[in-house]
Amino acid sequence: MDQEKLLERITFNPQIFGGKPIIRGRRLAVEHVLGMFAAGDTAVTILEGYPWLEADDIQACLVYAYRIIGHERIENIPGDDATQVA
Repeated sequence: MDQEKLLERITFNPQIFGGKPIIRGRRLAVEHVLGMFAAGDTAVTILEGYPWLEADDIQACLVYAYRIIGHERIENIPGDDATQVA
């Protein structure tokens, strides 16, 4: 499935999680799926935990995150040691 088609699975509803991106209008936020990956879950364990979820939904979350990060503007903050390269 191409990226544009995958992104159709990501929706927004101000009544659900304050309008954060969610999957197919359900009460599962993209950030929650990404957080599960960050915590060490795999696509298989995520799919097992949400029987209605499809592999393409997980791929859509990754595409959405990729697109968002690709448009971030990075700036150095004067005096911020975190921006220094060791």
